[in-house]
Amino acid sequence: NGVVEELKKLTTHVTHVLPVSDDGGSTAEIVRVLGGPAVGDIRSRCLRLSDESSVEALAVKRLLGHRLPLDPIQAKAEWYTIVEDQNHLWEGVSRPYRETIRAFLVYFQNQILCRSNDNFCFSNGSIGNFFFAGARIFFQSLDAAIFLFSRVSQIPVNSFVLPAVCTNDRLTLGCELQDGTIIRGQNEISHPSSSSQFERFPQRVNKASHPSSKLPASIKRIFYMSSEGTNLLHEVFPAVNPTVLEHLKQVQAIIYGMGSLYTSICPSLVLYGVGEVIAHQSCLKILILNSTHDRESYGMSASDLLFPSAMH
Repeated sequence: NGVVEELKKLTTHVTHVLPVSDDGGSTAEIVRVLGGPAVGDIRSRCLRLSDESSVEALAVKRLLGHRLPLDPIQAKAEWYTIVEDQNHLWEGVSRPYRETIRAFLVYFQNQILCRSNDNFCFSNGSIGNFFFAGARIFFQSLDAAIFLFSRVSQIPVNSFVLPAVCTNDRLTLGCELQDGTIIRGQNEISHPSSSSQFERFPQRVNKASHPSSKLPASIKRIFYMSSEGTNLLHEVFPAVNPTVLEHLKQVQAIIYGMGSLYTSICPSLVLYGVGEVIAHQSCLKILILNSTHDRESYGMSASDLLFPSAMH
């Protein structure tokens, strides 16, 4: 996301390809109760690209970027003031926008109430994630939800935010280590939480994981898993979003943004067809490195990071 701010100063003609396998933060709670793909990364990118040229645009961005309190009781109470149009966050949002956004927040709330066996925890919940999830379930389409969110947040017309996989199913990221160990879940691979504060509020992700909590062995491969149609997670091979391939064939440059190599970049590269299209492109290809190591890249040099990117 940090690169986006600088990139916007150069051009808005950019296609952003993002994975839908993040199982941390408030996204995890939405997926647990309502199922479906993780929308947190897509929501975050849409907000980064959103319009800030007017008072109303800033008000909409503030509303959709708001997070509820960490305390579950306080979070639920504040959520109800937002759904009932009684919160100061609605100030500056005109009636057409207000009715559109609120309609999908109410729909999201109704979907939660329909799952009476699962108590939804609003702790640290993202209003943008709730709006996005409500739209996806209503339209039964991830693409339609992105289109709506893009219009509401007024991202530039030449900017596209695409999911690497276009699905309504829940996808889990898995990895195999060099010693044969299998780790299930992006959060467990990248940002495992063990301290008491995170046990108390499982929706909060410890993204400050220090390289000292390194993996027991280096990562051999990344793959997708699903429990759809069965009670057990098993490896699956989802199809790449065809729109991603279309855009890749027309690019002037391909940029691999900063982030976790194996859980942010590779989930898009392992999809069948992506590597072949990229390999045939003679355009400039840029890998922006992190300034420090993370759990996934502990001990790796800059040249080491190029190998898994090329192999996937």
